[in-house]
Amino acid sequence: MPAPIRLVLTESEDCTLSELRVANGVPQRTRERAHRWRLNAQGWTVPAIAEIFTCHEHTVRATIRRWQAKGLGGL
Repeated sequence: MPAPIRLVLTESEDCTLSELRVANGVPQRTRERAHRWRLNAQGWTVPAIAEIFTCHEHTVRATIRRWQAKGLGGL
């Protein structure tokens, strides 16, 4: 079993991701990515997030690693 991955967001990052999640004109994929990052930072596990979005755990882990590598630039 892979080790848990946990993001730590600043208040500013969390606010930005929250706004992106509900913004009009933002692609669905970007909104979902922002939501995954926020859920992970709030303590949700990768399997639980994958179940919510009906996707593979690998997809969730890749999204989280994208944040770790690029931050908001990973959108």
